[in-house]
Amino acid sequence: MADRPAEVPRPEPAPGLRLSRRGLFTGGAAVAVGVVATGTAAADAVRRGDAPVTDGTAVEPFHGPRQAGVATPPQAHAVFAGFDLRDGVDREGVSRLMRLLTDDARRLTQGRPALADTEPQLAALPARLTVTFGFGSGLYAAAGAGGRPAALPAFTVDRLERRWSGGDLLVQICADDPLTVAHTLRMIVKDTRSFATVRWSQRGFRQAAHSRKPGLTQRNVLGQLDGTANPAPGTPEFDRAVWAPDGGTTLVLRRIRVNMETWDAADAVAKEFTIGRRLGDGAPLTGRTERDEPDFARLGAAGFPVISEFAHIRRARVDDPAVRILRRVYNYDEGVTRDGVADTGLLFASYQADVARQFVPIQRRLAEADLLNEWTTPVGSAVFTIPPGCGPDGWIGEGVLA
Repeated sequence: MADRPAEVPRPEPAPGLRLSRRGLFTGGAAVAVGVVATGTAAADAVRRGDAPVTDGTAVEPFHGPRQAGVATPPQAHAVFAGFDLRDGVDREGVSRLMRLLTDDARRLTQGRPALADTEPQLAALPARLTVTFGFGSGLYAAAGAGGRPAALPAFTVDRLERRWSGGDLLVQICADDPLTVAHTLRMIVKDTRSFATVRWSQRGFRQAAHSRKPGLTQRNVLGQLDGTANPAPGTPEFDRAVWAPDGGTTLVLRRIRVNMETWDAADAVAKEFTIGRRLGDGAPLTGRTERDEPDFARLGAAGFPVISEFAHIRRARVDDPAVRILRRVYNYDEGVTRDGVADTGLLFASYQADVARQFVPIQRRLAEADLLNEWTTPVGSAVFTIPPGCGPDGWIGEGVLA
């Protein structure tokens, strides 16, 4: 047997620095409480208007007739998590789950730790955190409730993988700080374990908070401005297109893989011809600024349309504001292979009052003849009903499950 190494003498703590085990734990708890109190006080000061809003302390309201995270200005980071209910979870179980998750969300979004939060200091800076819940068909079936979302038809461009598709319950978590997103996801997952298993999680990002002036359209991994034609929150057009009569909406989440290697090989002229907009300023090929209306009737010198009949903006065009969709798009990037091939693309989140009436016709046109299909492939798809919001004494889903 090998000789045991000699024990190294432990230095005695300096006078006044002796700590008992009990003292260590009680002291640590006091520090954690102090950190949380400081963060909560800062968040309260922002809500009262007594302090300037900063990245970390900015708070989005949780309570209201509609859930936050839809009309909210998009945050820089997001994770979409899909869950499958465990066998035997019924209406009562789903109700208990949603009461628990609602409590988590109302605390965390306001800069307060969830119950039994072992890292309460990570909850102190919400960074505009929103937590949005969606119900899939399986949840409605388990609860014996009506109102399940309509299923999507098969589209010819789809190459869907189960690991990115479906799900009984969706939790959408968005914030301007990725650490806030990560901590919130851990709290949510911990509290679902008795009721559901994680089916998939998909992380996304936009350009960093304050890297662009407020109100400017963000760029996606393709380099294009994404969301130019979105309805504006707070307008009658937005309300008609996005919100259902009960205050809810529907979400279609599509994971779209982008072949960046072949996209990089295309020149700027080909890319702009494909999209129908200039990459530099986002203006349509027939316009001068991003917000100019495309002129689809204009012909070039050779007699062909300046904006191709198969350009993305023409195929995605919806003239009636009431049947447009809200695009809340995040990029994803899962790294590169040893050969340098990127696994990157878009998490295309589409919100609309009626999936069949709004999303499906657009997607059919895109699937049939969109030039962008040369570089993009949908590999994941899921549909969820986003129920209305709740008040301080309520919980998300009570109108469906109570």
